[in-house]
Amino acid sequence: MTRIAITGAGGNVGRELLDAFDESEVLAFTHSEHDDIDSDRLDVTDPDDVAEKLDDFDVVVHLAGASSPDAGWATVSETNVQGTKHVLDAAVENDIDRVVFASSNHAVGRYNADADDPETMTLGHAETVDAEAPTRPDSYYGVSKAACEDLTRYYADVERLEVVNLRIGWYMTRDALQEETADGDPGHVRFARATWLSPHDCRDVHRKAATVDLPENPVTVNAVSRNDERFHSVTETMRLLDYEPRDNAAEVLDS
Repeated sequence: MTRIAITGAGGNVGRELLDAFDESEVLAFTHSEHDDIDSDRLDVTDPDDVAEKLDDFDVVVHLAGASSPDAGWATVSETNVQGTKHVLDAAVENDIDRVVFASSNHAVGRYNADADDPETMTLGHAETVDAEAPTRPDSYYGVSKAACEDLTRYYADVERLEVVNLRIGWYMTRDALQEETADGDPGHVRFARATWLSPHDCRDVHRKAATVDLPENPVTVNAVSRNDERFHSVTETMRLLDYEPRDNAAEVLDS
């Protein structure tokens, strides 16, 4: 049985993944205590704590970190970049097979973005952003995710660690998607419709990233749903991870 550690399990995506791995043993790690989650405490900024607790696992799904696009450099450099390095070091030290890293659409967020708001799209023709697109971050948060992608590639090349970087779109429930688009701002609505990652598809893409045989290493792919208005290509995600996106923002919002 595959043993999987999930860091940042108290966040929205982490909570969604707690029951996503049917045939695996999953241990959740959170930065603080949560009454509704059975988890162990983990401080990713403490390399000794990370090395001690991320032991005897086959896969680490690394979600922990500052998650706001508005986070400042001091926060994202310590928690996201340095914290990710600690996780990668622990993976090498403890002979972990694979790290699934939660990158973000914000690592490529300047493509199609409004000049002033990274979560608002320009209303012209959208440029396709495939898995090979160079990073083009829209914030210090996006810079940290781009830097971490380079870190994971380094560990894949030098340490032969299996790595999957998921450029995660905008994870929301169906109700949250409807609420987020209710204000009617055209650019914001278009961004949500393009980047939505549904709960079902979130579980599927992370489960595949953690368990399928990788045809190449490292793998960096987009993780959004089957949205009519998406501009992040999921062709590579489907080919490399056998991802099967089911949900479509248009079908939720236009029904």
